[in-house]
Amino acid sequence: MTNQKIYVAGHRGMVGSAIVRHLLAQGVAQSQIVTRTHAELDLTNQAAVQAFFATEKPTHVYLAAAKVGGIHANNVYPADFIYQNLMMQANVIEAAFQNGVQKLLFLGSSCIYPRMAQQPMREDALLTGTLEPTNEPYAIAKIAGIKLCESYNRQYSASHGVDYRSVMPTNLYGPGDNYHPENSHVIPALIRRFHEAKLANAPSVAIWGTGTPRREFLYVDDMAAASVHVMQLPKATYDQHTTPMQSHINVGSGSDVTIAEVAQTIAQTVGYAGQIEFDTSKPDGAPRKWMDSSRLNALGWQTKVDLQHGLAAAYQDFVSKL
Repeated sequence: MTNQKIYVAGHRGMVGSAIVRHLLAQGVAQSQIVTRTHAELDLTNQAAVQAFFATEKPTHVYLAAAKVGGIHANNVYPADFIYQNLMMQANVIEAAFQNGVQKLLFLGSSCIYPRMAQQPMREDALLTGTLEPTNEPYAIAKIAGIKLCESYNRQYSASHGVDYRSVMPTNLYGPGDNYHPENSHVIPALIRRFHEAKLANAPSVAIWGTGTPRREFLYVDDMAAASVHVMQLPKATYDQHTTPMQSHINVGSGSDVTIAEVAQTIAQTVGYAGQIEFDTSKPDGAPRKWMDSSRLNALGWQTKVDLQHGLAAAYQDFVSKL
């Protein structure tokens, strides 16, 4: 690893920061990891991205930069979600290729799968049905990212040694999450809401939807470990478990829970003793999102952090930032 120069795009985000933590824990020197803040490098600016790659010449790229948000944000800012994600991906992947990067890992999302995909969702469910409307623009961008990687592989693998891979995480949570009251995902939103309710001695907390949808959650440091694991697999091994036009790999915890169950667990973690109510006038999103991670498990990776321990660590992270 001593001759590697690793660019982690999105290093300030939850996943990117976890990837940096994992690389350092693996013995990669800080000097080998290249990062840029959004203020230093706007990934939607093609010329700026090209100039960065031409100057820095990384050998490996983890593309963890993305514009992300929950149901509310996806509904309010659909143009931002599709445009910014498409541009970031296209600019980074093309600049990587133009500057001789052979190894790149693209991080997608479980929302790439059809709304009514058979559960658990296997990699071959991609493009077999209609997407969940509330996050379709984001999902389309992530699907495009997968297909960009595959297309560069198909055209340039033999001639240029290009090896661009994709991993699709389930719902992530943990240190570095976004706890914004409106634009966050379900776990950080609930951590904040229950914490504030505890401080205010509120008699009850209202949760969006019916509480019946099932979701799979993965601790972000597990996601980082899986990402590095997939990136470091020998090409022959990776190719053996994928196909050129279906090369992405699911990353999940292997089990799912209802929104009501995760809400109850978070309430216990936070120490909130009031009532949990459900606002059925608000949308539920997809009825179930559970990933089939058997392909990744066959490649030698298993999750380590269970939901209870992960939520405790996430809550400590939230409190430490207050």
